[in-house]
Amino acid sequence: MSGSHALVLGAGIAGLLAGAAIAPQVEAVTVVDRDRLPDGPAPRKGVPQANHVHALLSGGARAIESLLPGTLDRLWAAGAHRIAMPTQLVTLTAQGWWRRFPEMQFLVGCSRNLLDWTIRDQLLGDRRVTLIPATEVRGLTGGADRVTGARVRDRDTGEERTIDADVVIDATGRTSKSTEWLAALGLPAVPEELVDPGLAYVSRMFQAPTGVADGFPHVTVQAVPGTGKPGVGGALMPIEEGRWLITLAGTRGAEPPADAARFEPYARDLRHPLIADLIRTASPAGPPHGFRSTTNRRRRFERMPRWPQGLLILGDALCTFNPVYGHGMSVAAQSAVALRDELREHELGPEAIGRTQRAVAGIVDAAWMMATGQDARYPQTIGGRSAPLASLFQRYVDRLMRTAASRPAVTDAILAAFTLSGSFNRLLGPDLVLATLRGPADPPLDGPPLTADELAKLGAGWS
Repeated sequence: MSGSHALVLGAGIAGLLAGAAIAPQVEAVTVVDRDRLPDGPAPRKGVPQANHVHALLSGGARAIESLLPGTLDRLWAAGAHRIAMPTQLVTLTAQGWWRRFPEMQFLVGCSRNLLDWTIRDQLLGDRRVTLIPATEVRGLTGGADRVTGARVRDRDTGEERTIDADVVIDATGRTSKSTEWLAALGLPAVPEELVDPGLAYVSRMFQAPTGVADGFPHVTVQAVPGTGKPGVGGALMPIEEGRWLITLAGTRGAEPPADAARFEPYARDLRHPLIADLIRTASPAGPPHGFRSTTNRRRRFERMPRWPQGLLILGDALCTFNPVYGHGMSVAAQSAVALRDELREHELGPEAIGRTQRAVAGIVDAAWMMATGQDARYPQTIGGRSAPLASLFQRYVDRLMRTAASRPAVTDAILAAFTLSGSFNRLLGPDLVLATLRGPADPPLDGPPLTADELAKLGAGWS
């Protein structure tokens, strides 16, 4: 639209991808962020979760590539790992070790800093996009019927000003004040759902042993819900520069310690000591970092009786997930694709943004169900208690997961749903139900399915 302007609040992954989605339909895009953004893959204050394992799932990776072509090639060139699923997974689920069948999906193994920088640099190659750092949002302008821009404040000078826009996208993350901003415009309270298992993370970077990092699998020891005990688990992700990023997690009552001396012992007390054994082969490359902002929180903007034209809310500002499931970035990417597709079909108009807000709610649904369905099963979880029908469904999912350990067709369906690459409803299709009723085809594995080559690379004591 000639002369049109989009204002994106937040330069995280959701905001950057929203900017990529809307840029072809407007004359200019302005992205504001409260941080001073690094000129390269480096930490920044506004992304404290960057110290922890981030899994960009294939459903999200494909969405990013469709918005910013060439992003994946840049990541591979920078040392990111393309981890085939389940071929390069060594995964102990609550129901046992999975077999490493031929590739069905994939995930991107890299640091959050590298991912953020690559996406940001890709977007800023578009001449229509301007980034304004060190600028915080003070509120929205306009009224209950239409949002016309935002009030912002320069963090260096303290100067406040208004930026007018035809559409405003709130992608300010889990600290978003969107509900307060809407109330200030005269809109009613936003319905909200919360499921909080009290999960705490502690992560540490390690240098992998020489010659081991390339091609090494992603290792996961999952927690077991529904036992009446807190859940504990861990993950090892190979990332760029020959490093392993290891995250340990525990729900309320079993939080991991945030000191170096107790990091490996906590890993050794997981359901299997594999991650602890791998830690002993590696060299620490930094201190442990903790993180506790892990609540599942969903703001139901799509259920508002009134919605102002010109406002769209995406990413963690809309819905935050327990990070252990790895869905946040992929949901944000697919939400941006929904925005792009809506604007391609109907252009930027009064109805398009409202339709996008409703469409994004549908994208969130499957990831929300997967995360909260599991988290509600831990003791001392706040919110989201399972109803009898939900409990029956969870028993089905448990058997489905056990069956997947030895039936590749079931594994394929689960991975398609989990990576947001296929329909969640497929898990309830007649072929999957029949396979689940039949159960596993083979006895469970009695240990981690490391290959002979991987064991040889790890050296003495691993054969």
